[in-house]
Amino acid sequence: MTLSTAVPAAGSTAEAERALIASVPTGLFVGGQWRPASDGGTLDVHDPSTGQVLLSIANATPADGLAALDAAVAAQRGWLRTAPRVRAEILRSAFEAVTRRADDFALLMTLEMGKPLAEARGEVAYGAEFLRWFSEETARVSGRFATAPDGNSRLLVTKRAVGPCLFITPWNFPLAMATRKIAPAIAAGCTMVLKPAALTPLTAMLFAQVLHEAGLPSGVLNVVPTSSAGAVTGPLIQDPRLRKLSFTGSTEVGRRLIKDAADQVLRVSMELGGNAPLIVFEDADIDLAVTGTMLAKLRNGGEACTAANRILVHESVAGEFTEKLVDRMRAHTIARGTDPASKIGPLVDEGTRDKVHELVTDALEAGATLALGGRKVDGPGYFYEPTVLTDVPAGARILREEVFGPVAPVSTFSTEAEAINLANDTEFGLVAYAFTRDLNRGLRLMEELEVGMFGLNTGIVSNPAAPFGGVKQSGIGREGGIEGIEEYLETRYVGIADPFAE
Repeated sequence: MTLSTAVPAAGSTAEAERALIASVPTGLFVGGQWRPASDGGTLDVHDPSTGQVLLSIANATPADGLAALDAAVAAQRGWLRTAPRVRAEILRSAFEAVTRRADDFALLMTLEMGKPLAEARGEVAYGAEFLRWFSEETARVSGRFATAPDGNSRLLVTKRAVGPCLFITPWNFPLAMATRKIAPAIAAGCTMVLKPAALTPLTAMLFAQVLHEAGLPSGVLNVVPTSSAGAVTGPLIQDPRLRKLSFTGSTEVGRRLIKDAADQVLRVSMELGGNAPLIVFEDADIDLAVTGTMLAKLRNGGEACTAANRILVHESVAGEFTEKLVDRMRAHTIARGTDPASKIGPLVDEGTRDKVHELVTDALEAGATLALGGRKVDGPGYFYEPTVLTDVPAGARILREEVFGPVAPVSTFSTEAEAINLANDTEFGLVAYAFTRDLNRGLRLMEELEVGMFGLNTGIVSNPAAPFGGVKQSGIGREGGIEGIEEYLETRYVGIADPFAE
């Protein structure tokens, strides 16, 4: 592997970065207005490749959170009565605006989160597609009318917006995690309070500005970045005016939020942790499997809930697979995300990097073999070497806990049944990947693996047109696809007397 510069480029590139940062709103977005925090407090947003402050923004207080909910509640009735076509056109306009400003969004995500620009551009395309997809779904919300089986009445079933929502989004996909929630809520007719991650709030703030310019009415979307997440969101979750909570993040936090949401019997959508197995069978196309593994493992530098966390390889092809995987990972350049050579950017903060190194160290102490990497990178920023571990023992923490970093733990198996048992041996059930030329085996895996999503001979499953979500302790509900809008709709039934009765 190679290490490139981890400091900002000089000249016009640095000037472009400064100009973009200067264009980002620094206030809270409440009721269609940008405003300071009620106590004047600010929150510093850092560049993880240098540790330097990018921008200081308003740091919301609990009072600000309640003001945002006030605005959402005030806007709900009018927004619910807004014609579906109008909501659809706002989403379409927002899609076009984000697409036009793709370079701005990509650079901003790279600056505040660290991912290479090429990956950031991919996220812009992916995130924007939720706006287009749900603009097309807006007018398709429907119900049904039927005669009751006994013929004595008529049955009318309708769908209606759930009401004001609270969204809590993570730092790893600052645009896509926002659009994946906001777009279906707009389509359904819900108003929102968004609490973006404190590490990466700038992209959400720029997106809020774009939505406002696209014609989203005041109060429909409110954005309250804060360093005190629990203090700000807790009172909202306990407020009877809130009707839905959607969270993407760790299972640990998700459990607490589900408990809190029970007091008001809120609708909840939870996209939680993952521990994805990637299985390579003896009949797999090894080159294809290695390419798929690189995508599943190193997307976002490994900082993804869909990342391949346990790479299970048939013992007969483990040597060939591992050798090729090490060669591919060694060729990745570690650099600041704005560097054109960058394939691996920094991890988001020092704590994340320390946790990755802790898991690698634990695996080595338990008996794993280090085939590549395994070290923090010296210098400014929070870089970690692409790492491959082999012969990872079953008791190692790295096989039980999410590894939010560029670390590939490789283990072996001998039979299909063993591979399935190993894959299912986790509390998580978000996604699994498998590589095989045997179609019947692929169909068996589809039925046997305990996951919400399955990638067969591919390392990427995320698609705005498909339902994203997991089973077991990986979450509740689905985002994207035709299923995504249902999370924001209530089903209502009207019984009507028989019109022919005398």
